[in-house]
Amino acid sequence: MSQGTGPGKSTDDSAHAPPLTGLRVLDLSQVMAGPFCCMLLGDMGADVIKVEPPGVGDQTRKSMGFRMKGEDSPGFLALNRNKRSITLDLKTVEGQRVLHKLVETADILVENSRPGVMKKLGADYETLSRINPRLIYASISGFGQTGPWSQRPGFDLIAQAMGGVISATGIPGAEPVKSGIPVGDLGAGMFACYGILSAVIGRERTGRGQYVDSSLLDAALSLSVWESTEYWATGKSPGPLGTANRMSAPYQAFAASDGNFVVGAANQKLWLIFCDVIGRPELKDDPRYSGAINRVKLRSELADELRPTFQTRPAEEWVNLFLAAGVPAGPINDYSVALDNEHVHHRQAVIEIDHPIEGKFKALGFPAKLSDTPASVRRHPPLLGEHSDEILAELGMLEPKAPGAVSA
Repeated sequence: MSQGTGPGKSTDDSAHAPPLTGLRVLDLSQVMAGPFCCMLLGDMGADVIKVEPPGVGDQTRKSMGFRMKGEDSPGFLALNRNKRSITLDLKTVEGQRVLHKLVETADILVENSRPGVMKKLGADYETLSRINPRLIYASISGFGQTGPWSQRPGFDLIAQAMGGVISATGIPGAEPVKSGIPVGDLGAGMFACYGILSAVIGRERTGRGQYVDSSLLDAALSLSVWESTEYWATGKSPGPLGTANRMSAPYQAFAASDGNFVVGAANQKLWLIFCDVIGRPELKDDPRYSGAINRVKLRSELADELRPTFQTRPAEEWVNLFLAAGVPAGPINDYSVALDNEHVHHRQAVIEIDHPIEGKFKALGFPAKLSDTPASVRRHPPLLGEHSDEILAELGMLEPKAPGAVSA
């Protein structure tokens, strides 16, 4: 697939080579959305070269509020496995010359600077696509490359606020609450990855690359499937519901005698079983709750009806009773439990990575399980500029060092 050659370009044609083997990605991004996108590509076998400014590198190397052993923050380590690092000052002619040489060998470039910055550095899509017409160039920004808000600075918090997410999160009547997970950042990274891989497939037919434009605001909006649907169906903006669901009831958290748990009776069949499990068969014939539309309409009233019943048993007992009857239910785990239980261990959702300074550290595993060519950790998160000489040598711009030699 890729035009370049060298140690970073795998020639393994075996059936079990990672699926993106042969693709080279230039990661010119920082912080979360772009690095997450590039890590996803690297996990599936792409040769990801992280291009960082000299001195500080990616902002997250040092800007997080807590550290482990070394100079790099846990946030950086979490988003940058399976990458090599080269330092380039793109404000200089020499830095731009090296980047252009890298672009000749690359399939994909990902950046997340504010719109217009890359053009000033001679690293915009128009410039680089002339060097390599097969290049797939992805830009991730707060509000996209076009439109009246395109020049605004964007963070996940801002995207959640302006994209409606915060208005639909939290408890009715309480102060605004953002989603605990950075859905704008991570969503923009995933959608960029989706666009990139779609463009790779398209390039097989056309022979040309293309431009991918992903933004935090677009991601926040695109993930608001139920909320936007409710607005268009009712004409009213949906507000926060706590743990409840917009399309089903009962589908939320309840307080048991010793703590909280969640249960979801998301259809009529489950509702009827639910009523039997809680020992309230009379609710099946109650006209107020006959049908999903009525139960959603009277969601709060129904929850009030159920709360005294749930106070009669501990949470674990309720969960076991519901599961035995085939009704989805579960405990509300904090991360000490969510990351350390028999199912998560079996799914290898948490892995350990060896690092030259940190030693072994824990990281999230690979959510997509491929049967023949599974994702793997081939490289630890790189030290700043760790592979500069190696990459320059691959480009023919530096003589390879003798084995065991140390870079200055």
